[in-house]
Amino acid sequence: MRALFIVNPKATTTTDRTREVILGALRSELDVTVVETSYRDHAQELARDAAEHGFELVLSLGGDGTVNEVVNGLLAIPENKRPSYAVIPGGSANVFIRALGVSGDPVEATGQILAAIRSGREREVNLGRISSDLDDRYFTFCAGFGWDADVVQQVENERENGRKATPALYAEVAVKLFFGGDIRDPSLTVSAGGRSLEDVYFALVTNTTPWTYAGALPLQPTASSRFDLGLDAFALTRSSYWLTGWVLSQMFLPKGLPSRGEGYVTWHDQGSLRITSKHPRAFQIDGEYLGEREEVNFQSVPKALRIFC
Repeated sequence: MRALFIVNPKATTTTDRTREVILGALRSELDVTVVETSYRDHAQELARDAAEHGFELVLSLGGDGTVNEVVNGLLAIPENKRPSYAVIPGGSANVFIRALGVSGDPVEATGQILAAIRSGREREVNLGRISSDLDDRYFTFCAGFGWDADVVQQVENERENGRKATPALYAEVAVKLFFGGDIRDPSLTVSAGGRSLEDVYFALVTNTTPWTYAGALPLQPTASSRFDLGLDAFALTRSSYWLTGWVLSQMFLPKGLPSRGEGYVTWHDQGSLRITSKHPRAFQIDGEYLGEREEVNFQSVPKALRIFC
C-alpha cells in the first residue's frame, strides 16, 4: 500500500529518535513517502493532492491541528478517490485519536494502527462542519466561542515566544483568563433544537467526548457526545467565579458533567445549530485559533471520514 506520511516537525511530544522508530515500523509494512510541513495549512494542501499522486493511505504525525488540516484536505477529494487516513499522535493533547481509543503514545499508537491496517479495520466517523462569511471547514472533535478560544490564542502566542505547549501551560493560561478574561461577557446566543438561548458567556460544540484532556484526565462537558451521532453543545449561562468553577470541576468526573444543572445548558445529537455574538469573539476549532467571529453555523456530516484505528 502506497502511503503519504505527513510529519509536523514542530510536533511537541516527539523527538528525532522517536520519529525514526515510527518510520522504521511503517516502512516494514508500507511503501512510505515522507514529507514535512512548512507552514500553516501545508498539511491540508499535501493531503488534498495525495490521491492525484496515487497514494492509497495518508498518515500524519502531529497534534490535533495537523489532524484538522489533513482531514480538510482529504474531504476536498471526491469520495471515490479519497485515500484512507491514520493518525499517529504527536501533540500535547491528541484529543481526536485518543477519543477513538488509540494510545496517546506515538510508538504504541503506530503498532495499533499497523495492526488495524493489516486486518483492514477501518471506522467511519461523523465530522462537524462550520460555515460563516469567513469559513467553510470541517472539525473533528470541538469548536469553541469565547473563553476556550481565548486560551488557545494565548497559548499560541506563548509558543511563538518559545514556550512548549504542555498541559501545565494550558492550565496556567486558562486560570489566568478565567479570572481576567472575557468569560464574564454574555454576548453569545445559541440556536439549536428549535429554540434560542441568549446571554451566553461561553459556548462549545462537540463531535465526541471529551472536549479536551488535562494530562491524562478528560474534561467532559457533553459526556453523551459520540462520533456516530450528531453534534452536542454546551452553553455557560451564569458566570460567577464560584459557580463556573464548580461547573468546570464537574467535567472531570468519570461520567462527566450532568446534562442538566445550574448555570449551564446542553444539547444532544443535533443535526445543525448556530451561534451568534453581539460583537466579535474569539473562535477555535480542534484547538486551533481561527480569529474572531460574530456568527458561525454548525452542521453534522455523517460518515464523512474513513480512518484506521
